[in-house]
Amino acid sequence: MKLSSESQYALTGLLALAELPEGAVRSVAGIAAATGASQPFLAKVFQRLARGGVLVAHRGRAKGYALAAPPAEISLRMVVEAVEGPQLFRHCVFWSDACSDEHPCVLHEVWRGMAEQSVDLMERTSVADLRDRNAAAGRVLESLHL
Repeated sequence: MKLSSESQYALTGLLALAELPEGAVRSVAGIAAATGASQPFLAKVFQRLARGGVLVAHRGRAKGYALAAPPAEISLRMVVEAVEGPQLFRHCVFWSDACSDEHPCVLHEVWRGMAEQSVDLMERTSVADLRDRNAAAGRVLESLHL
């Protein structure tokens, strides 16, 4: 399984929001500046995350995004599925449309087991877990002073 750059931007942006007090709203421009992400690209990714229920979009004076739940309640699976789509874990490792239970590829059964383990791990890993692991490894994002 290979995740897209959209998932990387999504996780980077979510980690930046997870550093803030709960419910804090920040603009895409501010998050892009703090993370080094492309603002237009991050805006598109954040729209997907909002549609997927991971973020809440705020309009008006407090324009921006906030986490839809505490970081500990947002799983990596929720994030990846919001960005990549729910079919990600059902794709053949070779990304073949011809692979199915009826017409399996040579890795079909092995990949199915690995995909199930990946889904389980992503379900058990939260944005808070990622934030804490990155902080412990010394990878702390710049603060969001806006």
